[in-house]
Amino acid sequence: MVKNAGNIALLADKLADEKHAALITSDISRRYFSGFSSSAGMILITKEASYLLIDFRYFDKAKQRVTDCEVLLLENERKQLVDLLVNHGISTVSIESREMTVAQLNKYKENYPFINFDSTSGLSDEIGKMRIIKTPEEIEKIIKAQRIAEKAFSRLLRDLKPGLTEKHVAALLEYYMSEYGSDGKSFDTIAASGINSASPHAVPTDKKLEVGDFLTLDFGATYDGYHSDMTRTVAIGKVTDDMKRMYDAVLFANIDALKAIRADISGKVVDSVARSTLDAWGYGKYFGHSLGHGVGLEIHEPPLASPSSTNMLKEGMVLTDEPGAYISGKYGVRIEDMVVVTKDGCTDLANTTKDLIIIS
Repeated sequence: MVKNAGNIALLADKLADEKHAALITSDISRRYFSGFSSSAGMILITKEASYLLIDFRYFDKAKQRVTDCEVLLLENERKQLVDLLVNHGISTVSIESREMTVAQLNKYKENYPFINFDSTSGLSDEIGKMRIIKTPEEIEKIIKAQRIAEKAFSRLLRDLKPGLTEKHVAALLEYYMSEYGSDGKSFDTIAASGINSASPHAVPTDKKLEVGDFLTLDFGATYDGYHSDMTRTVAIGKVTDDMKRMYDAVLFANIDALKAIRADISGKVVDSVARSTLDAWGYGKYFGHSLGHGVGLEIHEPPLASPSSTNMLKEGMVLTDEPGAYISGKYGVRIEDMVVVTKDGCTDLANTTKDLIIIS
């Protein structure tokens, strides 16, 4: 029997008593606690010991990789869970209320009538508190994903030229990230040029790059489950004075937000700093989305930096700084970095220049 360890031990310590257990069923939480990726299975955490129950598709690999709990071959879920719950004298089981459907909960209640299922937000809240503060090991994985993405971006710059389609550009960037070690793209890559760059979440099209276009690239790699996220806007051939001025406004908003980010400041205040900078340049009305979001095992997770944010930033949080300005029918600019919040400021994880790159 493997005793509780790592994140599992931390959660076990939060259980009310020996009769209380936590049942982890969501893919992301299962990976967070076990370090193992799978599309099925569950983790039962008790004060005494914890178990990963997983089917034959993943069993051998899980046995090799998982060290923080005992790995059991999932053959008869109801019987195996009953045995574990009875053996540990469990009477209350907390579930991930934000991840489990009503139908799934009702099925658990039907199969285990002797158990009181705690369907409050308590377990989900506790997991959220744990995941929002990244460990040094998690930050290192995020940095590795970032370096992969940056290396791919640097290579892509050598390929960019008028005539390439947005789809071609996105495909090249994703291929290069894969070649440099990405487990997979963090999200669908955005490659938006010309008037398409005025749409923050544009989908790559057959539009060809033209001289005088802005090209906004929003992309990310993954490393051992952890994501990166960055955006750079480059120019094809040349820019007008108005285009350069918009770029500078967004750049200063990004830099001013970086200066504001630190522990014990709210996400709302940080967002307002970037928004005020864009207002001062005359572009505030063209900034329609939030300044940033958390990044980790998911590409979008807490904390949030937005006009409605209630998050207080804490040391060890990872979030994006991504101001933008978008003029419909003309063009748009976005510059995005990931940062780690520190006690007195933040560490910018991006090593790629934010000066305007003009592809000649």
